[in-house]
Amino acid sequence: MTLTARRRQILVLVANGHTNAAIGRLLGISRPTVDRHLAEIYTVLGARDRAQAVAIALAVGEIGVQQIRIPDQPRSAA
Repeated sequence: MTLTARRRQILVLVANGHTNAAIGRLLGISRPTVDRHLAEIYTVLGARDRAQAVAIALAVGEIGVQQIRIPDQPRSAA
């Protein structure tokens, strides 16, 4: 179970919360191309959706947790 470098790149962007349209813009590819890559990612990983694909990829080492940006949390006013 190995993803191509491009598919890993797309999955990292998914893990960071980007939409398919945003991924297409960032990588200079069309949204249908992103959709095709994601369909293949799901097949290779045996995932049924984006969240499961990210979870499986992390578990098997296809992507690393250090590649995922944790959004800043709003500070409480207290």
